[in-house]
Amino acid sequence: MSSPDKPNESVAPGGARPDRVPVDPSLRASRPLPAARGGGSRALAVLLALVAVGASGYVGWRQWQLEQGSAGDSRQVAGLQQRVGTLETALAALGGQRDSLNQRLDDAAQVNRSLREELLGQAERTRHLEDAVAKLAEKSLSGRDGMLLDETESLLRMAGARYTLFHDAQGAAAAYALADQALAAVNDGAFSGLRQSVNAEREALVKSQPASQASALQQLEVLRGDLASLPLKPLDGGSAPATDAWSRIRRALAGVVSVQRDDGAPLAVADARFARELAALDLAQAQAALLAYDSKGYAAALQRVDAALASQFDPGAPAVQQARDAVKRLAGQLPVAAPVQLGAALAELRNLRAVHALVPAPAGSTAAPARGARP
Repeated sequence: MSSPDKPNESVAPGGARPDRVPVDPSLRASRPLPAARGGGSRALAVLLALVAVGASGYVGWRQWQLEQGSAGDSRQVAGLQQRVGTLETALAALGGQRDSLNQRLDDAAQVNRSLREELLGQAERTRHLEDAVAKLAEKSLSGRDGMLLDETESLLRMAGARYTLFHDAQGAAAAYALADQALAAVNDGAFSGLRQSVNAEREALVKSQPASQASALQQLEVLRGDLASLPLKPLDGGSAPATDAWSRIRRALAGVVSVQRDDGAPLAVADARFARELAALDLAQAQAALLAYDSKGYAAALQRVDAALASQFDPGAPAVQQARDAVKRLAGQLPVAAPVQLGAALAELRNLRAVHALVPAPAGSTAAPARGARP
């Protein structure tokens, strides 16, 4: 940049000498200063240079960033390539394992097929064995069931006969219980309903037994023992006590002379031991009738005992009154008048055996008797 004090000089082309031309001072004053125009060009040039430097710097910075990004991308690509290589190696290993597993699965499938064929053969042989065992079991069970049914029928017939002949409800109930156990061991389900009939008759036998039978027998035994101490009826119990002089004389002479009279005297008074033995025999007969569930015999024996106590023993004695009260209480404990009807279970058993043809049907048993009929 030139100093403003110096005048502008025209520049001649190279090799030409500049000619000096006189300049008008007025024209010199009106022209703009060439120095000022030359400074704006330089400023513009400097600005353009700065813009170019900034642009080149920006371009260089962007290029540097791109180079850094390319380097990072190259590193990432290298890492990814390494990971891809690792994955390819792992996939190759997995493929080998998969092939090995497929081979093992094929071997296992072949083994399973062979085992299945063997199992099917075993199942076939087992089925044949089961059929053979079932046939043998059917033969053995038929004989065993026949034996158990024979035992059941014998027990039912025994229970019916015992109850009919001896009125032994307890023994008959025990026989029915054994018959129910024998029926429970039978494998044929057709005879399961028969157990209900057996249990029904057994419960009827149990209910027919008086609950106080043992107590009544004990009381009768006590009465038989007390007969020996019961006072007999006095000979002159109905005469009034003597208070006159002759009565006192007769009482005084009674220790020296004893006068007895047996005209019209009861037999028990004449022979006390015979009367006590008759009453004891009546009590023993009542015990026997109670054990035999004989209601009529039991009532008749107790009635004879009460009549003997009233006629031959002292009715005013407390012991005799207690004995008569005990006899009246025992008379109210009579056995069940209506006997238990048995035989329905036995008839049902015979009909079932005839239907199932386990044994030949007995003669006359094809028609079942009415329920309640005794064997």
